Amino acid sequence: MAANVSFEILDLRHFAAPVLRPVLEAESEVWLERLHWDYRASSKLLMQYIDSHMLPGYAALESGQVTGYAFCVYEESKAVIGDVFALPGLSPEVPAPPSGGPGPGHEIEETLLKHLLETLTNSPQVTRIESQLLLHPAGSHAEIFRKSGFDVYHRLFMVQSLEGRWNRPEIQLPAGLELRPWREDDLNPAARLIAAAYRGHPDSLINDQYHSVHGSLRFLHNIVRYAGCGVFSPVASNVVVDHNSRELAALVLGSRVSPQSGHITQLCVHPDFRRQGLARMLLSLSASQFVRQGVSEISLTVTEMNADAIALYQSEGYESRHVFDATVWERNAAG
Repeated sequence: MAANVSFEILDLRHFAAPVLRPVLEAESEVWLERLHWDYRASSKLLMQYIDSHMLPGYAALESGQVTGYAFCVYEESKAVIGDVFALPGLSPEVPAPPSGGPGPGHEIEETLLKHLLETLTNSPQVTRIESQLLLHPAGSHAEIFRKSGFDVYHRLFMVQSLEGRWNRPEIQLPAGLELRPWREDDLNPAARLIAAAYRGHPDSLINDQYHSVHGSLRFLHNIVRYAGCGVFSPVASNVVVDHNSRELAALVLGSRVSPQSGHITQLCVHPDFRRQGLARMLLSLSASQFVRQGVSEISLTVTEMNADAIALYQSEGYESRHVFDATVWERNAAG
């Protein structure tokens, strides 16, 4: 941003939702264009939190108008950076970004993040900070996170076209396993499965909810009950049950993120049941169920270092459409 362009950074809790509406509407357009994701429901929920004047974060104010915001949420001693987004600067002196370069609101976003990171890393009660800024291409804000002591991981946003696909896949399960649709009472067994499946997994570095059954249950509640990742679709969610233990051996969870787009929010297999084709079967089944809902494409995210999962998704027809950063800060690691 040009040196003579001035904007203020103020506490987000000073503002009411209507003054942020233009920013949220512009952000929703980017979500839809870049990821085919309908962000309006998330914006509506966010506006409710903003109106409560209890959402931690910062807003950028230029010429009396809010042009950007960043916020976080607290989970005990952890802070999760939920989002950062800014409109182009209002001043005509701001130059257009170079082709392929950062967006026009980039420097406002950088300033918002700087304030938020300084606040969080200097809060003694915060021992861990996580972020997954899905909307922003990898590298957009990586440097400011690294300077603050964060580790940065690349994640892929992969998409599979469902055009012309409608057949239910052939289901062949190993002996002793049963396939059935997701049920509400699967939450606790699913939390136990996720904690077991992600032990030592690359994603457990990024999301510490995977470290325990309690954390995994919180993750599931966010997906299934609180629309944390689109609108949960029980029709496209399935589990595999072990007859002997009555525990879950594998699961897939799906959500609708727009009328034409589905999203796989979780796919995991217990270590005792891997290499038996369960993940591939669940992916294919969920895709066929999404097709029957009128969905034309399905997406998922995966950590770049998870080579086996990426190979599976590619063999199923998924292509990487977008790469974004996940970042993690630990107080002890940061010194």
